[in-house]
Amino acid sequence: MTWTNNYLFDFLDLDPLLQADEALWRACRPSSISQSGDDVVVTIPFQKQARSSEVKADTGTPRVNYTMVVRDYGNKILRVAIGFGEAAMQPSPMLQFSDDLAVSPLHFEKDENEWVITGKNGCRKAVINFRGAEIDHWSDLLPAPDETLDITFLPDGVKEIKISAYDQFFPARHDALALAYVEKDGVPQRAVVSFYTGHDEKFAGTGERFVKTDLSGKTFLLENQDGQGVNSRRTYKNVPFYISSRLYGLFLHTSAHTKISFADISTRSVQLLAEQPLVDLFLISGDSIEEILFHYRQITGFPALPPLWSFGVWMSRMTYFSADEVTTICNRLREKDYPCDVIHLDTGWFKTDWLCEWKFNPERFPEPEKFIAELKSKGFRVSLWQLPYIAYGAEQLEEAVKNRFIGISKNKQAGDGSNFSSLDYAGTIDFTSPKATEWYKGLLKKLLAMGVACIKTDFGETIHMDAQYENMKPELLHNIYALLYQKAAYEVTRETTGEGIIWSRAGWAGCQRYPLHWGGDAACSWDGMAGSLKGGLHLGLSGFAFWSHDVPGFHGVPDFMNSVVPDDLYVRWTQFGVFTSHIRYHGTSKREPYEYPNISSIIKKWWRLRYALIPYIYEQGRKSTMSGFPLLRALIMHHAEDKMCWQIHDQYYFGDDFLVAPVMSSTNKRDVYLPEGTWVNLFDGGIANGAVWLKEYEASLEEMPVWVRFGAIVPYYPEKVCCTDEMDLTKTKNLVFDDTYRGLYKSEIGKVIENE
Repeated sequence: MTWTNNYLFDFLDLDPLLQADEALWRACRPSSISQSGDDVVVTIPFQKQARSSEVKADTGTPRVNYTMVVRDYGNKILRVAIGFGEAAMQPSPMLQFSDDLAVSPLHFEKDENEWVITGKNGCRKAVINFRGAEIDHWSDLLPAPDETLDITFLPDGVKEIKISAYDQFFPARHDALALAYVEKDGVPQRAVVSFYTGHDEKFAGTGERFVKTDLSGKTFLLENQDGQGVNSRRTYKNVPFYISSRLYGLFLHTSAHTKISFADISTRSVQLLAEQPLVDLFLISGDSIEEILFHYRQITGFPALPPLWSFGVWMSRMTYFSADEVTTICNRLREKDYPCDVIHLDTGWFKTDWLCEWKFNPERFPEPEKFIAELKSKGFRVSLWQLPYIAYGAEQLEEAVKNRFIGISKNKQAGDGSNFSSLDYAGTIDFTSPKATEWYKGLLKKLLAMGVACIKTDFGETIHMDAQYENMKPELLHNIYALLYQKAAYEVTRETTGEGIIWSRAGWAGCQRYPLHWGGDAACSWDGMAGSLKGGLHLGLSGFAFWSHDVPGFHGVPDFMNSVVPDDLYVRWTQFGVFTSHIRYHGTSKREPYEYPNISSIIKKWWRLRYALIPYIYEQGRKSTMSGFPLLRALIMHHAEDKMCWQIHDQYYFGDDFLVAPVMSSTNKRDVYLPEGTWVNLFDGGIANGAVWLKEYEASLEEMPVWVRFGAIVPYYPEKVCCTDEMDLTKTKNLVFDDTYRGLYKSEIGKVIENE
């Protein structure tokens, strides 16, 4: 990328040499307004701009009219859409409207100064301004500005979300355009819309961002990629949705590659550009971030609740290679009294490592059904890895090609992902095809019918972009592919086993409906741990409820496959994992706790704490399926008005009551911020009042900085178990955190955690 510091070139992706057959068309003042059923339709003329590094009208070309549709969904959601050669409002798999989300009729009033769109009881929903600016004319040095689109939207009738109408230095020098599209070879290609940003406005969301909480001053490309870790701007999960500190949310309904600039290209505007000639916006108001996310889920779907067993410990490596190896590990976990619920088989259960054929190796897994049943009898569910690409050499290739179940690639590789093997992939399973989708479901159903509990829907961030797909162009399929892929796997799992769960890496708007997702291939380092948490917090601010990460990181540093994981990192990441919706150990080297003898007793206590807290975690998970809350919550979800919380990205709420501050260095110290309220220390029972910084707070390796809301009543399981199958949740008891609480190991829950 070469920056020019010229808005037209840097954000709109225009050719800086002005040699391409491109044209910019800019919105002018609306010319008419009308009623269409419950919607209001506004006709907007667009003026072609001269081929120039400045913004100036090509007055020799006639204007072209397009219509903007405004639709109201109740009291807090306004939909605004305009298509340039495409339908303004289109259905898509991203949308899953709640039954209680009904369209409300809109009306309009007009005079020479403004057109007002109103909802129920005359409540203002949008105002189109025609008033001219106050002028005291004294100079002709520069011409008057060209007319533009000046609209303020009010989804709740109160909060203003203003189109950025005049983000300019002088009339020909713009930093943002209110509404425009770019035409190439005479055909509309992409569209841009901008909104006014206050000088101290902050932003969060947009999917899995491995950056600090406040996104202002940054520009992001929403294009799903293998993140290749958790410390770059590449990311597995992008969501075209953000939340503003002014307590509004914006969802750009598109699957196209999208660019969002948060007060970066211009400090006066947040700008969105979609590689599609369509702008379809949902503008959402709310009195809290949770309410905004609730309304977003009303549009794109609520998360389902994963089964109880999934909240236990998952054990994995990259990879286990035989039934004997897996059985030995499971037996050893039980013999050494480590509670565990899931054993995951990664890439090594096929005939050839990485060659996904959805069949067990008959030599190394000779009786898979018996193997799975025996593990289940010991309380272990089996999770299996696979991916959505058909490799050259796979036994399904001929059938897939013959029936067009895959989009066939000319260039073999699917994007630039982290395929650690030498395999080439012939094509991507075409989930736009109903027949291909059913074929894929059939492959999984055979495994699930054997007793497999969960499918790891790995990859899906990239597709073969040079292939043809039955019902969608690859440019629009790429980002949404994760949703179609995960939907198919989730549905067949629920249909076959009765329990809805998958383990996924890629993501886009709507994927939150199909839990759960994990954070990808983090480095086994403090940086990897910190990056993982940042990604999880932003994902929780993007509609997802359930999220996990590889404990204690996926790959070694500097030796990817062979570097040894430090003991303290293993412990600290375990502590972080205990206070995450789901906890899975996975990576390129040994991950079982007994392989770390110096700290194994510490790990056992933390695993027991995890199981003791499962009633609380499950209860909070259920709450997340009916609200806007994730389990892992950025501090701003409860303290949006606290500017300090917008700057904190290494602490979080775990459910309603726990405030968690993972230690992310070998010093056993960190600064901890206690927001407003009264807090009880989980380990020693000490009470502190916020808002306050605890500088250089020290926590021994056995402990972790965790506080609980004063007065919280936390359900816990009062008995030691080896897996969730042994739990009878009617036995759940409550632990009260008030001035009678004396500390974790002096409480009833301490008896469950302590080693004999």
